[in-house]
Amino acid sequence: MQLDLPEKRYYSIGELAKAFHVNASLIRFWDKEFDILKPKKNAKGNRMFTPEDLKNLQLIYHLVKERGFTLEGAKTHLKEGQKKTLDKYEIIHKLESIRAQLNNIKNQL
Repeated sequence: MQLDLPEKRYYSIGELAKAFHVNASLIRFWDKEFDILKPKKNAKGNRMFTPEDLKNLQLIYHLVKERGFTLEGAKTHLKEGQKKTLDKYEIIHKLESIRAQLNNIKNQL
């Protein structure tokens, strides 16, 4: 999934929910369910997600929403092969980006 987010130090839960096209409650739920998410909380108690959290959320979204994993299956998958899964996800993400660029060039010809 291509996210249209500027690079920042922290992202609010609302920004992430909008970027992923999900409700903020789902992001909060995933935050409770997945140990790899570690957002900071500001003085008001609002979650502030780091770029690392954003990568992990993309990975969770990919496993649960795009590949159809159950939450338990996604947790197990992340624990057993997080590095391998992340590498594969990043490769797929880069290839999708290249495909989009090539299609752009093709349409301009």
